[in-house]
Amino acid sequence: MNASDPQPTSPGATVSIDLGDRSYDIAIGGALLDNPLTYSELPGASSALIVSNTTVGPLYAKRLQKALQGKYAAIHMLTLLDGEVFKTWETLNLIFDALLNNGCDRKTILFALGGGVVGDMTGFAAASYMRGVPFVQVPTTLLAQVDSSVGGKTGINHPLGKNMVGAFYQPLKVVCDLDTLKSLPERELSAGLAEVIKYGPIADLTFLDWIEAHIDALMAREPAALAHAVKRSCEIKAWVVGQDEREAGLRAILNFGHTFGHAIEAGLGYGQWLHGEAVGCGMVMAAHLSHRLGLVDAALVRRLTALIQKAGLPVIGPRLSETDNAGRYLELMRVDKKAEGGEIRFVVIDGPARAAVRSAPDALVREVIDSCCA
Repeated sequence: MNASDPQPTSPGATVSIDLGDRSYDIAIGGALLDNPLTYSELPGASSALIVSNTTVGPLYAKRLQKALQGKYAAIHMLTLLDGEVFKTWETLNLIFDALLNNGCDRKTILFALGGGVVGDMTGFAAASYMRGVPFVQVPTTLLAQVDSSVGGKTGINHPLGKNMVGAFYQPLKVVCDLDTLKSLPERELSAGLAEVIKYGPIADLTFLDWIEAHIDALMAREPAALAHAVKRSCEIKAWVVGQDEREAGLRAILNFGHTFGHAIEAGLGYGQWLHGEAVGCGMVMAAHLSHRLGLVDAALVRRLTALIQKAGLPVIGPRLSETDNAGRYLELMRVDKKAEGGEIRFVVIDGPARAAVRSAPDALVREVIDSCCA
């Protein structure tokens, strides 16, 4: 692939995830959400439930419902409050309430229409209702299209840790309609670019070169640039998930920047920083840690920091405590899912387009936090 030019993605372009009998396709292109043919291969059922939120629902829910008419006798709709702060047991129960109140059976198909919060919760509800019903991801944010809708991670937050309650449960299909990105607020677009950028240093330096060359086009939402960014991101994630579905090893590299980022989200209170903003800043901190561990040179740290900043993302971490800021970060990071026996494990850059999961002395991590935070 030529690193200098975006490759147009035609309507109907597909990336496949190979997981045996749980394999599925990611459809990428324009005008997919409204097209009944997008859903033609899905199994029939007596009912479907579209789960969305107060921001996305008014824009797209009725359009999706119309595209599904004729395939399902009854199409129910549920609109949840929008925001990471609502990714809770209480909101999850609203999905179960809708399923039970409408007499939905085990063949009912759930459609997750929205960003990462809607996708994660709808997927978890699908994994749990009657011990498992099918669902489809219809992500409408850049972050969800390139990351959270792909790979079957579902769940909700706990006050002590992000995504600490959930399940691995694969969708039947992912539908990435690039036209939905036109309605994204600028801040949400930048948040999604964080997850695009992460694939470069951990897996594909040519892609990192391409992102640097086309960051202005991405920020301007040029269709060819967005199409290439979504497709290449999904290809990388599909390759990783196909080898390590349940994060026993390799898949952990996709959490580059997330250990620091999740601490920021939990420490500030979910929703104050968007997930992508926290991950962008977390990648800067993880790059600094990689450098202090002697794995990369300072030039790569500067390069990555400059790109993240150009994408409109924060590169200086917030203070989570006025008395012991680094200590508060460490406390929150010990709850991270990668931690083992109370030892924090970080995804670090371990050479060109290579990542690894490593532990680091608390004293070294404190140095990174102190140097990277306001």
